[in-house]
Amino acid sequence: MKHFIVPSKIIILALFLSTLNAQLSPLYATSPIEDANTEYAAANYAEAAAIYRQIIEEQPCAIAYYNLGNAYFKMGELSQAILAYERCLRLEPSNRDAKYNLQFAQSRITDNISDNQAFFLSTFLTNVRNLMRQNTWTWISLIAFALCMAGLLIFLLSNATTLRKTGFSIAIVMFIVALFSFFAARSLHNRDTLREEAIITQGIVNAKASPDQSGTELFTLHEGTKVRISETLGDWCNISVGNYQGWIRLQTLERI
Repeated sequence: MKHFIVPSKIIILALFLSTLNAQLSPLYATSPIEDANTEYAAANYAEAAAIYRQIIEEQPCAIAYYNLGNAYFKMGELSQAILAYERCLRLEPSNRDAKYNLQFAQSRITDNISDNQAFFLSTFLTNVRNLMRQNTWTWISLIAFALCMAGLLIFLLSNATTLRKTGFSIAIVMFIVALFSFFAARSLHNRDTLREEAIITQGIVNAKASPDQSGTELFTLHEGTKVRISETLGDWCNISVGNYQGWIRLQTLERI
């Protein structure tokens, strides 16, 4: 019996092509976010949401939260969609699509709690605070403080009246900017550390006057409502929304 002998050149070429294919194969592999987007485009929203959640578990990112919110919204899970959009905006406050989708999702929920008596200035300042992340406000505060010191030096060391007035004006304006930026950064730090804001995740929740199932019912909350947690006691938490305050079970909400 004759044996077929493969030329050594062919063996070397085959080994080279095999090595090259192993090196190039990762370049053609799709990323998890692309896999999730493909499932979403095919209307497999549950599968897409599962992949987005895995991505977030490994490394939270705004785009994954945003797409997760879209998937939940398509599945009709409004509370989870609102929660995902809120978390997206914490990582990327300037995301206009997330803001629009959040407002649209909030318009679809049912709630009998209003916040019409909230002080407009407080709401305005909160909205301004949320325009940027904590690190951005911190840098603005530091830069503004440095400019304030520079303006103060000009005011103290200059002999020209015009320069003294200019330096004083710069110092005052930059001091106000630095002060506001500092408190904005501190407020965002407390918000993200304490995580006092939460979303109601159950259909209907009755808030009670005391942390007890037999407590008097004060008002009703609905799925998707955003509340603020002031304290916890066992498996109960004291929440406030609008001008109302009461106790509900921790299992009925999820922190943002």
